[in-house]
Amino acid sequence: MFGPLSLDMYLPALPDLAHSFRTPEANVQLTLTACMIGLAVGQLVAGPMSDAWGRKKPLAVGLVAYAATSLFCALAPDVYSLTAARLLQGLAGAAGLVISRAIVRDLYDGDALTKFFSTLMLVNGLAPILAPVLGGQLTRFMSWRGVFVVLTVIGAVLLLAATLGLKETLPASARGASRGGLPATLRTFRVLMRDRRFMGYILTGGFAFAAMFAYISGSPFVLENIHGLSKQEFSFAFGANALGIMIAGQASGRLVGRVAPARLLGVGLVMCFGGSAILLAATAFFHGDLAGTLAGLFLMVSSIGVISPQATALALSGYEPAVAGAASALIGTGQFLFGAVFAPLTGLGSKSSGMPMALVIFGLSAAAVVMRLVLVRTPAAVVEGGEAGGGEAVAEPAVA
Repeated sequence: MFGPLSLDMYLPALPDLAHSFRTPEANVQLTLTACMIGLAVGQLVAGPMSDAWGRKKPLAVGLVAYAATSLFCALAPDVYSLTAARLLQGLAGAAGLVISRAIVRDLYDGDALTKFFSTLMLVNGLAPILAPVLGGQLTRFMSWRGVFVVLTVIGAVLLLAATLGLKETLPASARGASRGGLPATLRTFRVLMRDRRFMGYILTGGFAFAAMFAYISGSPFVLENIHGLSKQEFSFAFGANALGIMIAGQASGRLVGRVAPARLLGVGLVMCFGGSAILLAATAFFHGDLAGTLAGLFLMVSSIGVISPQATALALSGYEPAVAGAASALIGTGQFLFGAVFAPLTGLGSKSSGMPMALVIFGLSAAAVVMRLVLVRTPAAVVEGGEAGGGEAVAEPAVA
């Protein structure tokens, strides 16, 4: 939940935050970018650590740090201090993101792995629904600082839940090469990054996630400032899109075993590109029509519920649990690093038009399709037989 909670809960208050600090919108959007960078880089550290030391200890450290840095955000005296605090908050929250995926790989394989990642889309979908709605309601009674106080409390509650309710899923006998320190970790990353298909799924998912992050960064200003939605109306529109993620994720999960994950991934990419095309057309040819804008955003955002579980499961399915943390780290880093790079672009250009956001989302959606076509060449037999669950090995041998 840390990604949606950290990025989405204060979205309705972004315009107010800019006014509070008397700073341009682009500076405020950098607080999102800083958190995304932290979420990306932190996974590169927490993932291999969990391969070497087990899942539970690094997760506990991350949860403690998340609660503390959320409190720092609430106390930030200016936008620059807030940006620094958000970077640290992202670094801490990354442990939850990367280790949760590694735990799934510890416990499941094949179709079960894909189905469980689809189940996790309930959490990934529910958090974006609740976060902006809760944030919109909180800002009726408190400033944006109160939102970060609430995140502090959430971090503390999750720490208690993980401490009492989570068992270690990676026994000492199964822990990976990261016990050899930094050189072993780098060797593991090198093997993973030389796997063309693994990197193809990372880049495909990374560009698709970047399109969603561009929406996250740009939509408060487009929908509130240009289309005139209130904070509460924006939070409900945002929640409807997150509901689309949940529905799409559950639908794709039910189809696993009957439809190959590779084919489902293709369907998700068509949805993503189609939604971005509708958004661009509504912005360019229909004077920013609100109905067309909302429809395009709904289809594009919903596609993440199909793309994410398929791309993640297909990438992880060829590797042993001993390196699941490192593999999960590269997947998550690709998602958030791409988001950090491209999301601020939505703040450039005209402040009276949604065209910058529409163009960025369209370009990223197209890039996701190109990565799938160029880097992941799936034989017809694999597509028909089920890639993740059908026993197809990745190009590189699995790392033991």
